[in-house]
Amino acid sequence: MTKTVLISGGAGFIGTKLANLLSGDYAIVLLDNLHPQVHATGDWPTDSPADATRVVGDVTDGAVWAEVITEHRPEIIVHLAAETGTGQSLTQSNRHASVNVSGTAQMLDAMSNSGHRPEAILLASSRAVYGEGQWLSPNGETYYARARGEAQLLREEWEPFGPDGEQGTAVPHNAATVEPRPTNVYAATKLAQENILSSWCTAMDVPLTILRLQNVYGAGQALENSYTGVLTFFATQAIAGKPIDVYEGGGIIRDFVHVDDVVRAFKASIEHAPETGFRLLDIGSGSHGTLLDYATELSVVAGNPAPVITAKFRLGDVRAASADIEPARAEIGYEPRVSFATGVSGLLAWARDGS
Repeated sequence: MTKTVLISGGAGFIGTKLANLLSGDYAIVLLDNLHPQVHATGDWPTDSPADATRVVGDVTDGAVWAEVITEHRPEIIVHLAAETGTGQSLTQSNRHASVNVSGTAQMLDAMSNSGHRPEAILLASSRAVYGEGQWLSPNGETYYARARGEAQLLREEWEPFGPDGEQGTAVPHNAATVEPRPTNVYAATKLAQENILSSWCTAMDVPLTILRLQNVYGAGQALENSYTGVLTFFATQAIAGKPIDVYEGGGIIRDFVHVDDVVRAFKASIEHAPETGFRLLDIGSGSHGTLLDYATELSVVAGNPAPVITAKFRLGDVRAASADIEPARAEIGYEPRVSFATGVSGLLAWARDGS
């Protein structure tokens, strides 16, 4: 019998790609509220799989979850639905907490009330939970960097400081060795999601996989959503013939992972789900660089003027983020395939088409 996969946020960027990858092997149920910030027309994406069951509903509505869980009783749940704006979360905290935290709790209550226990739950978490993360001092000692406040950033002091005022080199994120220390509301709500799910799943003996994603990009991201991702912002500037603005003096470090690699990680996690307990993995590209490096490469591909380095910044953002993907390689056979050059070419083509 074909198993049913329920994907919350199923009309989103990652959700649509994942639904297409799984279609044919699983019965797909997509749940999405088609929020206008992401779906300006209020319609399902044109590339959403035709054989999927589509449900329009809000994850904060317990009645929606009750109906979906009772009617479809999915063996596998992939929970992607979330508010994702880092800076936006500082001024719309209630919205982020309602969707990310309460929405997750509503899903769990619906399963408890119906008596349904899925075979596996997968959560899309974020590298944002690490905050400024762990750093290595010049003398070889590790420390957790202090969160950077507005006063520090206005002074253009970009590098975070350690407990004793030291500065060093950022350590790639590894869930086994680097503890989460959120620096914005979005990140705090994603960590809350992880804790709520791990508590419930442990008690109910439901295997859980949490994937902490680095910066996901690719064709299909919503161009009209200013919070969708920095590379999409770069791409829209490039196709408009404008020099790309690179914040914080150009030295922000990021790990851009293509959406095709991300959805393959989710599929591999389904196929190699743990029998018990929960698993926590970091998903990235296997490499990292500065935003200036990436903006320069994108500008060359686009035939655009060189980027402009600015002192602009975003409150709640972090200086450096990248992933140690060795545990994901060992656990699920994860191997990123899409190079940045290939991925950014596809992103630019998508941005030029505007669809």
